[in-house]
Amino acid sequence: MMNKLILLSALGSLPLCSQAADYTNFIIINLDDVGYGDFSFNGAYGYTTPNIDKMAAEGVRFTHFLAGQPISGASRAGLLTGCYPNRIGFAGAPGPDSNYGIHPEEMTMGELLKQKGYSTAVFGKWHLGSQRQFLPLQNGFDEYYGLPFSNDMWPFHPQQGEVFNFPDLPTYDGNEVAGYNTDQSRFTTDYTTRSVDFIKKNKNKPFLLYLAHSMPHVPLAVSDKFKGKSEQGLYGDVMMEIDWSVGEVLKTLRELGLEENTLVVLTSDNGPWANYGNHAGSAGGLREAKATTFDGGNRVPCVMYWKGKTQPGTTCNKLASNIDLFPTLAEISGAPLPQRKIDGVSILPLIKGEKGANPRESFVYYYNKNDLEAVTDGQFKLVFPHKYVTYGAFVPGNDGQPGQLTNLQLYKAEMYDLRRDPGERYDVITQYPEEAARLMKIADRMREELGDNLTRQKGKERREPAFLQ
Repeated sequence: MMNKLILLSALGSLPLCSQAADYTNFIIINLDDVGYGDFSFNGAYGYTTPNIDKMAAEGVRFTHFLAGQPISGASRAGLLTGCYPNRIGFAGAPGPDSNYGIHPEEMTMGELLKQKGYSTAVFGKWHLGSQRQFLPLQNGFDEYYGLPFSNDMWPFHPQQGEVFNFPDLPTYDGNEVAGYNTDQSRFTTDYTTRSVDFIKKNKNKPFLLYLAHSMPHVPLAVSDKFKGKSEQGLYGDVMMEIDWSVGEVLKTLRELGLEENTLVVLTSDNGPWANYGNHAGSAGGLREAKATTFDGGNRVPCVMYWKGKTQPGTTCNKLASNIDLFPTLAEISGAPLPQRKIDGVSILPLIKGEKGANPRESFVYYYNKNDLEAVTDGQFKLVFPHKYVTYGAFVPGNDGQPGQLTNLQLYKAEMYDLRRDPGERYDVITQYPEEAARLMKIADRMREELGDNLTRQKGKERREPAFLQ
């Protein structure tokens, strides 16, 4: 009888999270300007990312994961709404003078999961509008700490006075400004500490944590914990601190017994900002970088871990995008999708490793205001004539100074076989005319729906963002 009482007492003292939960928590870690080659499991030099590598070894690594657009604000808008950014009126990277933001009728990921009683938080970079009505607490999130836009949009930009005239950069805590021009060496640690506290506070109920690191977007900054620790200099130090941050989050889940009912996603908003040289990452051999629709701009690293659901050490080479996370979380949580049309598809079968699954059959590469620059089915990529920035014409800058850029023109449509040529160097459009025609039909359908400035088509199903009156 005494042994039975001891056992019952012990069971009663266990936290609720150690018992089988009927919900799934979500943690999305979205890095800024991390390239395809910036983790050690993908060949990074001069530093290692052991926590991220371990996450990949225990989860699934996506090798053909595309950002909705190759630029920060638009990419993040796509991730948080499940839409191609141009569908909801987002383009580029809105700054302190931008007069638009997320429309109140668009459903964010926070609002999606609020339908199922989730606690929600954003720690880090928002970039869906910087005025009060556009901030996280008005758009489905309970907690917010971080920057409203990019960390280089401040008076200390290296081109301040020549190209830019940025005001002081605010750091928000909730809806209030907690300070201006904050020491950025704090951010990775502060975001991590708040994330860990949020997980602990919500360990017995469902939660969504959106950890949107400001780093390694320039200007780079790192805490004393990692300063001078890598062989690659400041960029390597920053990546080591990001890896530490991921490790702290995963360690917290293990300690609280939350691994089996928490899906963790690690990705980046776009490719590296290559003209910053030793303060930029690596596209891992892909063509060009951030702000281009070649795959160096759109294809980003992605690792997902969900103990008991992801098959350890697996690799998924199917086409997927950050806009697919929204409907995936909806399917897992049982939350109803918005009535407004979205573009994402649930990739839950890929996360679980289901054989033969291929939920996303195509992806269209929009950029600038509304230019349809390319379309892919995952193997073949048809690229349309357009102007683009190139990083290869000049030697990149160093130590926080940007290198010179120039524009090039693609004068005719080209097609690449990404299976054999991920660097997009060899035009095979004449060798595969049927494949090119099939991709052209997809492009034509999307032009009719979303428009295309390059062909002067408006599109029937684009929506406007919200504007300040």
